[in-house]
Amino acid sequence: MPSNPLTDPNWAQRSVDFIDRIVVFIRDHTTRPLVKSARVVVFGTLVGIGAVSLFVLFCIAVTRGLQSALDAVVTHDASVWISYFILSALLFIAGIVLMKRRHERNPS
Repeated sequence: MPSNPLTDPNWAQRSVDFIDRIVVFIRDHTTRPLVKSARVVVFGTLVGIGAVSLFVLFCIAVTRGLQSALDAVVTHDASVWISYFILSALLFIAGIVLMKRRHERNPS
């Protein structure tokens, strides 16, 4: 009888292969999706924090650069508020453009 473990020499190998297939199937349908979602959450959080940090540093650099450039033309106090005004105007325009692009236009 081929299903009798006492007379079948390949019984142990077939049993291990069967158990291995079951374990791989369960792992593929449970553990892998969880690992992928955890990676998406972790790396997405890291990218988000990095993007916000880079944006803040970019705004600081632009403000300082504008202040240095405007110091040659006006006093330091005036260059500070003018640089704030210029940067806020640029960010306001960028916000308007992004708000207009948030919805798709109707084709009709």
